[in-house]
Amino acid sequence: MEPPAAAAEVSTVIEGGTLDLDRDAAALTAQLVDIPSVSGTEKTIADAVTAALGTLPWLTVHRHGNNVVARTELGLAQRVILAGHIDTVPIAENVPSRLDADGVLWGCGTCDMKSGVAVQLRIAATVPRPNRDLTFVFYDNEEVEAERNGLGHLAAAHPEWLAGDFAVLLEPSSGQVEGGCQGTLRVVLRLAGQRAHSARSWTGSNAIHAAAPVLARLAAYEPRRPVIDGLEYREGLGAVRVEGGIAGNVIPDACLVTVNYRYAPDRSPEEAVAHVREVFAGCGVAEFTVTDHSPGALPGLSHPAARAFIEAVGGEPRPKYGWTDVSRFSALGVPAVNYGPGDPDLAHKRDERVATGTVLHCEERLRAWLTADAPRPA
Repeated sequence: MEPPAAAAEVSTVIEGGTLDLDRDAAALTAQLVDIPSVSGTEKTIADAVTAALGTLPWLTVHRHGNNVVARTELGLAQRVILAGHIDTVPIAENVPSRLDADGVLWGCGTCDMKSGVAVQLRIAATVPRPNRDLTFVFYDNEEVEAERNGLGHLAAAHPEWLAGDFAVLLEPSSGQVEGGCQGTLRVVLRLAGQRAHSARSWTGSNAIHAAAPVLARLAAYEPRRPVIDGLEYREGLGAVRVEGGIAGNVIPDACLVTVNYRYAPDRSPEEAVAHVREVFAGCGVAEFTVTDHSPGALPGLSHPAARAFIEAVGGEPRPKYGWTDVSRFSALGVPAVNYGPGDPDLAHKRDERVATGTVLHCEERLRAWLTADAPRPA
């Protein structure tokens, strides 16, 4: 589905790429989308976020690279973290943003996750006296390999900035609380053969043919569906890349099969690797190489802060299918959930979009949660 032809281009970026925090979260989403920020190119949007937050006297603003952290320091009993990444996947001819007559905003990042970032900014701008101290985290390079992730860099360099009692990651969740996240493991399986001329194939051994047992094992694989804290997680194990071949007249001596395992958070990283090894035992794999691995995070919905949040925003919690930085907060000892306005099924698509009504609803529910029985201004 493509944006309607009659959709109007939204002119939202103020001079110099600055952000107008007086606009509601839907309009602010459009401003953010109109500042391109593909992973690795986040400086302009990080500068805009830093400048906007710097106008709010109740916040202390910190910067580490293109990662921005702003905190209230009211000395309240609890601290809540609102976090979101400011990068996007590569633009697919879907910037600048477009708003249609039905109130749907189109553009790269509308769903994942500039609408969530807009909600963060609006809460920062409109809740100077919250009922809990607040930390706002805006970080780069979430959409690429784990070693570049800005939240990971912040955790290593300034863990004190990320200290808190509870975190909300505003990843797209259709305005519903999503608990925990899956772990993700990528492994390259190398099948070996013997190179030969294809006219005398019997003198060699075809490594691509040797991959057949691996692919058969994957085709027959039955993933688990464990229930954790009342949420059913669905695992998945599949080939995502196959590489092999030398020339049109050469029997290849190597074939690489890249496998991605999305596993439920009741498995440890070590158990996940052991499981994948077990799946391919006896398949003739010559080399087994882990190329990327990020553990999952348990839902933690029984934590008092999580229960209070779910009660405040409403709806039935769901499992998170996919990996998010909830996992990083979990590793820091901070219970966290996913809750954002975007539809996760639209993330990364050419026709990425968000209904502005869901953005406004998310903004309103978070503000209500963070202002209920808040201290009065001095």
